[in-house]
Amino acid sequence: MTNYEQAVLLRIFIGESDEFRGRPLHEALVLKAREMGLAGATVLRGPMGFGRSSRLHTAKILRLSEDLPVVIEMVDSEARIEQLIAATTEMLGSSLVTTEKVNVVRYGHQKGLNSESSSE
Repeated sequence: MTNYEQAVLLRIFIGESDEFRGRPLHEALVLKAREMGLAGATVLRGPMGFGRSSRLHTAKILRLSEDLPVVIEMVDSEARIEQLIAATTEMLGSSLVTTEKVNVVRYGHQKGLNSESSSE
């Protein structure tokens, strides 16, 4: 039987050109998550998308966009995700932030998400 561990998946949808204090926003968010000891973060760059303004952002050669969609995903305990959201409110501006409860099937070297010494 597989043991599942409850966690929360955080997704932050931003644009590639978004910045915070002169640094790319995705970089600032990942560094903050690392500083706070979250289990991990992944930045995904999308080839196409649109947001609230309905302006299309695409990587097609004839329609080069300098603001492609970026999604940052992080999975950790609900408490740690809530702490990160509170600590990054100033950074997030008009970005879209979603959370959902997930079941973690396997994580690293048998260390749980709630472990203080999780490493990769």
